[in-house]
Amino acid sequence: MYRLLNVDGRAALEDEASWFDLADLSDDPTLADPMAAVARSAELHDLSERCASTEPGGPVAGARLGPPVPTPRQVFGIGLNYRAHAGESGMDLPPAPLTFTKFPSCIAGPHDEVPLSGALVDWEAELVAVIGTEVSAVPVDGAWEAVAGLMLGQDISDREVQLTGSPAQFCLGKSFAAYGPTGPALVSVDSFADPDDIGLWCEVADERMQESRSSLLIFTVPTLVAYLSSVTTLYPGDLIFTGTPSGVGMARGRYLAPGEVVVTGAEVIGELRNRCVPGRGPLAL
Repeated sequence: MYRLLNVDGRAALEDEASWFDLADLSDDPTLADPMAAVARSAELHDLSERCASTEPGGPVAGARLGPPVPTPRQVFGIGLNYRAHAGESGMDLPPAPLTFTKFPSCIAGPHDEVPLSGALVDWEAELVAVIGTEVSAVPVDGAWEAVAGLMLGQDISDREVQLTGSPAQFCLGKSFAAYGPTGPALVSVDSFADPDDIGLWCEVADERMQESRSSLLIFTVPTLVAYLSSVTTLYPGDLIFTGTPSGVGMARGRYLAPGEVVVTGAEVIGELRNRCVPGRGPLAL
């Protein structure tokens, strides 16, 4: 088991609430790069065992945490992947994973501020699967082996931009700066009693908005990995935002405002805590 962190831009492993610089732990300077660490995730189990006999770099509390996977090559988003969310959206259940992209430049850390691009910006708590090895056409029953681990994500969405025009396009409205907070750690699959049944939730301004379990996903993580890899090659560090449960702002008629804090949580993984601040909207046409 392991928990991979990004501490001030360097890969680190977490153990007993402390962090351990991965390059120092491994005596390999190339593993200072979080992306290199993800690509070599098969080595992290053994390296994690060294933490018990190594002096930590410091406590995780108070450390400057960045996104565990800061520069993914591909970021996939899956829409309407919980039945209750499809219902609150007034949409039919998709016959196959409804896939869009978040541009990688939107990826942010677990405590980063989120600059709001307008008055209709929404929250979407999600589990994020991180690919650990290059795969193409992987079968469903072998798909977990291609996953380096799981982390939390917020698929922050400007609904006005997302739904402008017909047909609507999802990508830009979900790709403003810092509209993809992730973390706080990349947690290995074997850390979970059942990686197909993880509780997750979201609170906005101390109000519980979303709460569900990943066992209610329409398309499971292995199915998503197999389906996406049947179309395109997946690479180490690729992210799959697996979909959000019901309780989003659009269904409530309530959106994010400057000063509000979005707290996203999941069993075993931990929490994201992101404060909303005034931001900049798209070019007026």
